Amino acid sequence: MQPVHPKPDLSFWRLWNLSFGFFGVQIAYALQSANISRIFATLGADPHSLSYFWILPPLMGIVVQPFVGAASDRTWNRFGRRLPYLLLGAAIAVIVMCLLPNAGSFGLSVSGAMVFGFIALMFLDTSINMAMQPFKMLVGDNVNEKQKGLAYSIQSFLCNAGSLVGYLAPITLTAIGISNLAPQGQVPDTVTYSFYIGAFILVLCVIYSFIFIREMPPKEYAEFHGIKEEVKEEKREGMLKLLVKAPKTFWTVGLVQFFCWSAFMYMWTYTPGAIASTVWGTTDVSSAAYQAAGNWVGVLFAVQAVGSVVWAVFIPRFKSHKAIYSLSLLLGGLGFISILFITNQYLLFISYLLIGCAWAAMLAMPFTILTNSISGKNMGTYLGLFNGTICLPQIVAAALGGVILTCFGGLQVWMLVLAGILLIVGSLSVNLIKETYAEE
Repeated sequence: MQPVHPKPDLSFWRLWNLSFGFFGVQIAYALQSANISRIFATLGADPHSLSYFWILPPLMGIVVQPFVGAASDRTWNRFGRRLPYLLLGAAIAVIVMCLLPNAGSFGLSVSGAMVFGFIALMFLDTSINMAMQPFKMLVGDNVNEKQKGLAYSIQSFLCNAGSLVGYLAPITLTAIGISNLAPQGQVPDTVTYSFYIGAFILVLCVIYSFIFIREMPPKEYAEFHGIKEEVKEEKREGMLKLLVKAPKTFWTVGLVQFFCWSAFMYMWTYTPGAIASTVWGTTDVSSAAYQAAGNWVGVLFAVQAVGSVVWAVFIPRFKSHKAIYSLSLLLGGLGFISILFITNQYLLFISYLLIGCAWAAMLAMPFTILTNSISGKNMGTYLGLFNGTICLPQIVAAALGGVILTCFGGLQVWMLVLAGILLIVGSLSVNLIKETYAEE
């Protein structure tokens, strides 16, 4: 059904407020992605088992996110439709961010600290994703098709601005004199305090979101999304039925997502070890050189975020979503492969700027293309199901990571080359997408 009232254009600041909370959520995500392998390696994990620590978080995500989306489609209370789930996810994330970096400081055995860290990571990743989802849904709920590209680009900008804070926190704290070394089996104070700071900023961003975001009441939402009263009163379709009826765009974008998120799983898992080996010439996780490399990984990820922020400005200027999507992934793939040939820590900036182009597109283009193709009635459910195209490739990549690393003779830099190849395949797969529009 066509909407009774087309969604109006929103001012820049309305679009900004819809996504500002993403800034705080992304600080938490950046701290996780840049430091988890470092934390587990410091606790005593073998490089060949590092990827296995990443399996449970996306596995939880693939179960939890569809239910969060479906539940939020049915929710309306004094806090709104999507915002209650932001509050719940952020609250859990804040608690876990204060516990996780202390896994080695509770007097547990090495195996006990590993199990504690594993469970904490599961809750952290799940809660961060729960807090992220409402912002993606809010854009789908409130923004018309004409402005969605701009809205998701703003979200991408705020996401990468948050990443900069998270990635640079440990090296910044090191620069002001906080210790970057710790007793064997414990995490340096620079990392621990970074998680504390990130948790505090996340709390502030959640408060901002509740003050400045106004969600549409059910009746207004129905009018803008063309949902008939009798349809609303019908029994809701199950998620499995909706998945079967999903538009082809859902599946073709999902295929591209598979290659992209597999690639970035390997980046998060193996960059610390790869850079420590190729640039600092060490594999000793207790050495000052390894911890210095760990800080530099944060710098490189920050450079990636800068590249993503700059590239996100140009993405809306391209008329063809598919062309800029494909080009961005190709540039990212070349960036990953170039790491193999670079031993200078500063030249790696070029590689990670290129990788940032891919990240910018991954944050904006899939949701722009997908939300244009689905109606408002089941927006949350479909976005929750679509989270499976983020979680499933991470699960597969993590499960195969140790085996593939063994085939590469334990050289972690080759896992980054593999990431580049995966992104290039993803770039080619963009050609399979056919864009459709549910609400003209």
